[in-house]
Amino acid sequence: MTTLSRRGDSLPPLSLYVHVPWCVRKCPYCDFNSHGVGHGADLPEARYLAALRQDLDADLPLVGGRELTSIFIGGGTPSLMSAGFYAALFEVLATRLSLASDIEVTLEANPGTLERGRFQGYRTAGINRLSLGVQSFQDDQLQALGRIHSGADAITAMDEARHAGFDNINIDLMHGLPGQTPALALADLERALSLAPEHLSWYQLTLEPNTEFHSRPPVLPEEEVLWDIQDRGHERLEADGLMRYEISAYARQGLRSRHNLNYWRFGDYLGIGAGAHGKLSAAGTQDGLHVERRWKARQPEAYLRRCQDPRGFIAGRAEVEEDELPLEFAMNALRLVEGVSMADWEAHTGRPAATLEARLLAARKKGLLVEDGQRLQASPQGLLFLNELLVMIGEADAGAE
Repeated sequence: MTTLSRRGDSLPPLSLYVHVPWCVRKCPYCDFNSHGVGHGADLPEARYLAALRQDLDADLPLVGGRELTSIFIGGGTPSLMSAGFYAALFEVLATRLSLASDIEVTLEANPGTLERGRFQGYRTAGINRLSLGVQSFQDDQLQALGRIHSGADAITAMDEARHAGFDNINIDLMHGLPGQTPALALADLERALSLAPEHLSWYQLTLEPNTEFHSRPPVLPEEEVLWDIQDRGHERLEADGLMRYEISAYARQGLRSRHNLNYWRFGDYLGIGAGAHGKLSAAGTQDGLHVERRWKARQPEAYLRRCQDPRGFIAGRAEVEEDELPLEFAMNALRLVEGVSMADWEAHTGRPAATLEARLLAARKKGLLVEDGQRLQASPQGLLFLNELLVMIGEADAGAE
């Protein structure tokens, strides 16, 4: 992977993901790379900052002077780290990367880890967007989900964030919780809307492998109840001006998450930190597109030890095979309500749109795609049955001559 270009075309936007692996307590539904340390843990901020710097330096040759359009700090619970840690991190980034003048910088925050005044420190450090992991405003549901905050804590966190000057805030909210009725799910939405967030991520609880909920599953609502919750919730959100632009993402005008849009549009991103993943488009030869994915050591201590390891921080890397590119691209792009143009399909996959013609026709006949020959766009029905649509798209390419 040497020269960063895409068959003569301009490169896709570049983002940066920073992973903070620690949390107070692992939630039973969580399959992210997070490691519980308990309340009041003394985190190795200086060591982790040094590791992130070294990790970034190792990846810099892949950047080629490209401008960074967004930064997302996820976890774990990034709000366990001090404002001083982020101020120092952004100094590192500013001296090594070209940052867009309007760069979006998002920090995930847990309402149960925030001390008074910390939001102001984050704002001063350079963070301009928050994503609050609320999940529910109902205390019994929060306890069932293993969360360490209360509904009142979530409201307080939102108030303090506003007081600190944040005017771009996402609320993460779940539905389909154990024993949840449509009325309870709508009550959570009403409470969230009363706080006037600019963005809301509203997603259904799923039982992921390698989680406590997967091994000891709670009783979840029946499918008919889930459909009712989704239909009524979607209608309520859009009535409030939060328009759906991705399967689980709603935003007010002009305030969609630029970082997440870059993922869904198959843009490029560096990933630094324990377990972070990155993806870069590359080519330097005449044999077409190349996409490489790379990931870093997962365990925090193992990651920190990599500072002295000649192998560096990379735990693995893999080039996406050309015949896998269509499905990889579709898995992201078809999550977007607006879909993507067929020109984007060709640019990112290297495959003529004509290779999809038969399967696209079949998908339209099933009502899974909109009737627009210039766009690859799931219909409302297609968004509900996305896996079926993706199988059809993948099969279409695999069977093409």
